[in-house]
Amino acid sequence: MAFEKTNFDIFQIGYKDSFTKQINEEDVQKFSELTGDVNPVHMNEEYAGTTRFKKRIAHGVISAGIISALVGNKLMGVGSIYVSQELKFLAPVFIGDTLTASGEIVEKNEEKRRIKVKMEVHNQDGKLVTEGYGIVMHE
Repeated sequence: MAFEKTNFDIFQIGYKDSFTKQINEEDVQKFSELTGDVNPVHMNEEYAGTTRFKKRIAHGVISAGIISALVGNKLMGVGSIYVSQELKFLAPVFIGDTLTASGEIVEKNEEKRRIKVKMEVHNQDGKLVTEGYGIVMHE
């Protein structure tokens, strides 16, 4: 399979794109297996019912993964590599939520070939669940 790199010159400040994914039980299970994070607030309905959330929540970092998919697949594409990520997790993500990650290019460093992206993730009700900035290097 051939992959064509995106040309750095096409990236412009103000460019926006988004990516949407519904978070399901399988996503939470796979993430838990991959990372080893078996916190019962994610994995055990009975325990989660005793928390402020009243039911299981997805791992917060799953929303960061949605951002990664946006950057690597749509916003910047092939040739883009995360250099840093700053995120705030503002609200829980529940199994069954539909998340939309949005990114906007806010700075571009031609010399270092790096781009700063403002990122937000909203759920299906429009609630902001994750926000932050990332620096992306482009080959």
